Amino acid sequence: MPASATGAGERPKRKSILDRHKILEKNATLLLVFSFLVVTIGGIVEIVPLFYLENTIEEVDGVRPYSPLELEGRNIYVREGCYVCHSQMIRPMRDEVERYGHYSLAAESMYDHPFQWGSKRTGPDLARVGGRYSNEWHVDHLIDPQSVVPESVMPKYGFLRTTMIDGAYIREEMETHRFVGVPYTDEMLENAEADFRAQADPNADFDGVVERYPGAVVANFDGAPGISEMDALIAYMQMLGTLVDFSTFTPDEHR
Repeated sequence: MPASATGAGERPKRKSILDRHKILEKNATLLLVFSFLVVTIGGIVEIVPLFYLENTIEEVDGVRPYSPLELEGRNIYVREGCYVCHSQMIRPMRDEVERYGHYSLAAESMYDHPFQWGSKRTGPDLARVGGRYSNEWHVDHLIDPQSVVPESVMPKYGFLRTTMIDGAYIREEMETHRFVGVPYTDEMLENAEADFRAQADPNADFDGVVERYPGAVVANFDGAPGISEMDALIAYMQMLGTLVDFSTFTPDEHR
């Protein structure tokens, strides 16, 4: 071919980064190797520093393990899929803080297995729902949500009031949680069943419950005899967001 047709004297065009990237896209083995390298480097950068920190969660006064009744209520909350429509994480944005309260702290979920942060909000966030409504309101809301919130699409959970529980295995469950790091003491384990029953009976000797679990709400939550799943669920919800005194809380600036 004549030199004039090829542009004599012109340098060949250099391949762009996209042209070079096609080599990876067309070679499955190379793509797998380089993907593995990228994920490995990213994992090392994120994971290795954690081994040099004494604690990855800022300790906050007031946070404690769940009482036996609250723990059982949390199990029911998870079992019924409440997390599908309700998150438990208030983000540090003005609109969220004004609506729900102080933004969520990691320490508030340090004893959750699994945590209930979530991101789906068909219903409102429940991170600070504790003490916001009366026990009677919760009972009405669970039995017939539309009776208190007409626009609600929440299903009815009236069966929780007639499903009784006895806490026969609550100690074993607490022992399991202690195994994964929840600081339940021997005293808490020894009194597990007694505390389970006492928290749902305001006529019982519940001083030990309040001493072992500061801030625990003691009440006949559903207003009916015996301890029902509704009692346990409401006990759990009435505790959410109430353990930390945010009027005195100051974040640790050194973390």
